[in-house]
Amino acid sequence: MSAKTILYVEDNEMNRKIVRDLLKHTTYLLLEAPDGEAGVAMALERRPDLILMDVQLPKVSGFEATRALRAEPAMADTPIIAITSFALAGDDAKARAAGATAYLAKPYSPFELLDMIRKLAPES
Repeated sequence: MSAKTILYVEDNEMNRKIVRDLLKHTTYLLLEAPDGEAGVAMALERRPDLILMDVQLPKVSGFEATRALRAEPAMADTPIIAITSFALAGDDAKARAAGATAYLAKPYSPFELLDMIRKLAPES
């Protein structure tokens, strides 16, 4: 069985490094996209098992990217975790309305994120 693939759509390199380091000792394969537009294109091309979607992104927001992916039949059931550093009241509901499976506000515990990933896309 092949390793599960996670796509992290995040414009901040430091945040991507944290997740890269977190997943280094797991069986997951990590793909990275620096903006919503690239994230949607990469998701459609590579069909990851799970997507980590930052909400505040250049070009296309995380909410818009999530809606675009949910409109694609091949991505309709792919778990998407919306991640935001500007957690406002109602963001959780907005993320779910856009099609996110789960929601996580920064700062978060890396272990909380890993636990969420493993629940939604168990390691092979």
